[in-house]
Amino acid sequence: MPRNKKHRIVKCNPTAYYYKPQSIPLSELEEVILEIDELESLRLADYLAHSHEQAAAKMKISRATFGRIVETARNKVVDAILHGKAIKIGNEFPAELKERRAAKCKNCGSPQKNNSINKNDTCNKCKKK
Repeated sequence: MPRNKKHRIVKCNPTAYYYKPQSIPLSELEEVILEIDELESLRLADYLAHSHEQAAAKMKISRATFGRIVETARNKVVDAILHGKAIKIGNEFPAELKERRAAKCKNCGSPQKNNSINKNDTCNKCKKK
């Protein structure tokens, strides 16, 4: 039986959680799931150009574990690019984005301060219920 995953320090917060090839409907695409720790390993190793030792220390994991994570992440990204697959970051949509998505006016799409649009609430921008 495998050991439990060690807690990994992740400091990246992407602005988008889904990438797909242009002009192909999402329903026709295969999907590759890039875990958030895999994205962090790519950020540290490739974007910030840290050595594996430095990056592993930042994530509080061993250098060998970091090497396996970054290798898996690179393979997933290359597979998606070469075979026209969508890339989904993380297994679950982040809660803070769910809240932001739910707190928009159905008429004009403007964000609302109260984080929920009920039947009796009026939009701050278009003033419609």
